[in-house]
Order: sequence, then structure tokens, then C-alpha cells
Amino acid sequence: MWEMLLTPEFFNSILRATTPILFATLAAGVAAKAGICNMALEGMLLFCALFGVIFSNLTGSWVVAILLTMICGGMIGLILAFFILNLKTDEILAAIAINLTATGGTVLLLLAFSGDRGSSTFSTVPAPSVEIPLVGSIPFLGEILSGRNVLTYLSILMVIVMHLFLYKTPLGLKIRAVGENKNAAESVGISSRKIQYIALIISGVLCSLGGYFLSGGYMNAFTKDMQAGRGFIALAASSMGADTPIGGFLVALLFGSSNAVGNQLQLTNIPVELIQMIPYATTLIGLAVFSYIVMKRKAKLSGK
Repeated sequence: MWEMLLTPEFFNSILRATTPILFATLAAGVAAKAGICNMALEGMLLFCALFGVIFSNLTGSWVVAILLTMICGGMIGLILAFFILNLKTDEILAAIAINLTATGGTVLLLLAFSGDRGSSTFSTVPAPSVEIPLVGSIPFLGEILSGRNVLTYLSILMVIVMHLFLYKTPLGLKIRAVGENKNAAESVGISSRKIQYIALIISGVLCSLGGYFLSGGYMNAFTKDMQAGRGFIALAASSMGADTPIGGFLVALLFGSSNAVGNQLQLTNIPVELIQMIPYATTLIGLAVFSYIVMKRKAKLSGK
């Protein structure tokens, strides 16, 4: 068992499993910093996984397909913002509507585009793998760090970019100000509606990258409900990471590891039903521990 886990292939599977969760975690984090819980991540991932398949086949270019998918992800974020901020729809209900629409809407769009039902019979133009000079020659470590999908490297880079954006730029400061106290932010001339629009659009764009990876990296085609709860896992990861990019990255890596362990255990005699529960059980246990820690901290503060 340990020989199976302590291999470069296992660590590679961790990075593959973490990539879509990490993009969605960053998407949840930037929305949460603006004071909105983006529970539409499931629908965004699924829609963008389909758009990635469609656009890559129409254009034949993974770069153009990713850019178009990012635009679509931003549009979904814009639609969510319009319902929440303009129409005053409850943010949870608006997100549920998008998630439910994605479940049936992606099947309908796929049927209209290709005549396929539930799964695409054509392949996505996958984002390429990148070999890092010198690093790839390092024993063991080089097999893990080099030769990964370009979106995997981009997801790690986006952790740094989003950290700098939220904590080192004026717009990032405004997003955090609106999320912490909307009235105080508006009292100094910040338009909370505009900032929340921007945050949800950014959230949609980040989530679109995770969606494209699902159908153009993790797999090489679109399958109905292929997001498989990753949006909700990302919400948990973002919350447990205090809605910060670095904290979210560490928790997403934990959940990605549990997913990779589940994949490896499928080669054993353990019942498949138990193995498939591992990522979700890890999420529940992690949330329970996180909630307990938060409650203890609040109890200490109130005691003082």
C-alpha cells in the first residue's frame, strides 16, 4: 500500500485532482471577500467544462478555447450578480437555480451541438503539458514538478496572483472593505454594487479555468455531471482557508490528496462505494474540525 502511494505517479495524481478544486476555491474566496457566498460553483464548473469542449472543437486551438470559456465564465458570474444585486434574489436560491440549470442545460446544449446524449463522443483539444528545464532531470522530484498540464501550473500561479491582487492592490482593498463592512465602504465613496459585480465576474473567470481543465486535462471529453461535487468541496476549502488564496490552496491540496488516495485504492479489494466516499467524507470531517476550532476560539474570546 505504502509503495503504491509513495510514487511520482501518486503525487502527479494529487496535482491533477487538486487543479479544478483549486481554481474553484480561488473563485469562492474572491466572492467571499466581497461579501457573497458563491454557491454556483458547481454549475459554473459544469457549464465551462462543456464550453471548453465545444470551443476547442470549433476553433481547434486550446488557447482560443480557454479564452472563450473564460468569457463565458465571466458572463455566468455577471448573470449571478445581476440576480443577486439588481433583482435582490437570495444568493443561495440564485446559485441553486444556476446549478440546476447546468445539470439539464449542459445535456441539452450538447445534444443541440453534436447530437450526443450525456457524454461527448469527440475529444477536447487538451491544454499541453510543460517540461521545465533542469527541474525535470532531478530524480523523483523532477517527475512530479515537471511535465504537468499548463493549467496545473497556472492554478498555482493564480494563488500568488490572487494573493497580491487582494492584499496589494487598491481594487483588492475595496473588495475586502465591501466584504467586511459594506456601509463603511460606501461611506467613503466605494460603490459596493460595482465592487461585488467585479468580484463575481472574477469568480466566474477563475471557475471557468477549472471547468476547462475537467474536460481538457483531467479528462479529454465532456460527461454529464462531471464536476462531481467539486464546487461544494471548493466552498469548504475556501471557508476552511479563511477565504484567503494561500489558505485555500493548502486545504484544496488536502482534498485533492484524498481524491488521489481514493483513485489509488480502486486498485485494491476495498468496495468501490467506500472508496468513492473518501473525498466527501474528508470534506465533512474537515468542516467538523474547522467548526470546532472556530467555536473554541469564540468561546475563549467571550470568556475574556
